[in-house]
Amino acid sequence: MHLEIREKNGSRKYYLAQSFRVGSHVKKVRVYLGTNLTPEELKQKRKHAETKLNERIKEAQAIHDPYITALSPSELRELETLEARGELRVPHLSELDWDKFKEAFTYNTNAIEGSLVESKEVTDILRKREWPEDRSKEDISETYGVAEAVDYIRTTEEHVSLKLIGELHKIVFKNSKPFAGEFREKGVEVVVADAYGNVIHRGAPSGQVVELLKELIRWYNRNKKKCPPLVLAAVVHNQFEIIHPFKDGNGRVGRLLLNNILLKHNLPPLNIELRNRALYYDALQAYENDHNIRPTLELMLKEYRALKKMLK
Repeated sequence: MHLEIREKNGSRKYYLAQSFRVGSHVKKVRVYLGTNLTPEELKQKRKHAETKLNERIKEAQAIHDPYITALSPSELRELETLEARGELRVPHLSELDWDKFKEAFTYNTNAIEGSLVESKEVTDILRKREWPEDRSKEDISETYGVAEAVDYIRTTEEHVSLKLIGELHKIVFKNSKPFAGEFREKGVEVVVADAYGNVIHRGAPSGQVVELLKELIRWYNRNKKKCPPLVLAAVVHNQFEIIHPFKDGNGRVGRLLLNNILLKHNLPPLNIELRNRALYYDALQAYENDHNIRPTLELMLKEYRALKKMLK
């Protein structure tokens, strides 16, 4: 950390600054201390600013390298073997299978985020275009949006890109959110607290969102032929949720992104069920707090088993 002094019109402004690396780029964070400070004032303000500066750096650096995992080389080989034997594969999905999956995924992924549209109502909306009278327009439009996004990832050739991420958000929320498809603007920060007011997640600083997404995309492209597809999908999904690039809608886009990666590696999609919401959130916390990807992979395997039963 170092002190920066800027002089203008006879005034001296003081900043505490620190450079750090985010991916392949060097960034700098500054904390304003004050103007025309005495040595004693400067000493007092610097002590407080050091804590604040360290917190900002930790927030950014904690998410710049997505491939931090508790899996050992032998466990990674086990996943590769499992995939090679076809145990994670399902027979080629028929159009009826895809309809079943799309309806189940649409219901669950929206319900996880608080949608009140019931499972049968999703089927009626998508198959019969019948709208339940006591559901909000936002919930209904996002039902159509998620279903359309599932169709989109079936046909797109892109694996992970800024364009794809923005497009998925735009498709899902084009009729419910004015910022559909737009990343958080500078100054728009995200803090998620529990029922007791404890901070359980803090999104990436808004000024770092695009660069962190680009670093995640570079990581994926470097590793897409080396890592087991389940690991690729889990890490990209969890890292995306940590970055939290949109003001709202990150969970649904993240789960679509996870499925897009699975599909691009010839694995079936999976549906994270509402009944497993607590396990899902615990898995995200385990990754964010302890860099532990295992709970996410265990949940994915659990959901694959459920998918096989659903499609029988």
